Amino acid sequence: MLKAFRITAILEGISFLLLFGLTMPLKYWAGMLEPNKVVGYAHGFLFIAYVVIALVFCWERKWGIRKFSILFVASLLPFGTFYADKKYLKNLG
Repeated sequence: MLKAFRITAILEGISFLLLFGLTMPLKYWAGMLEPNKVVGYAHGFLFIAYVVIALVFCWERKWGIRKFSILFVASLLPFGTFYADKKYLKNLG
């Protein structure tokens, strides 16, 4: 479960950065809609997967609402999932 969570966290973070750092500017400044649509769908899927896996992971580890809240807020911030991975997940395995 830890490995899947870490991979999902990294992929979610990458998709977040791609969405807001690359495809949103392409959409609004260059009029290219397709990259934003593809990355947006991928990011949406990865965000939901991250939150669900975080819930299950916290439940299994009996971490409680505080650590889940930290992991959840990390998913809303740029580079947040990378920080959460390094601070909370990397040394568990």
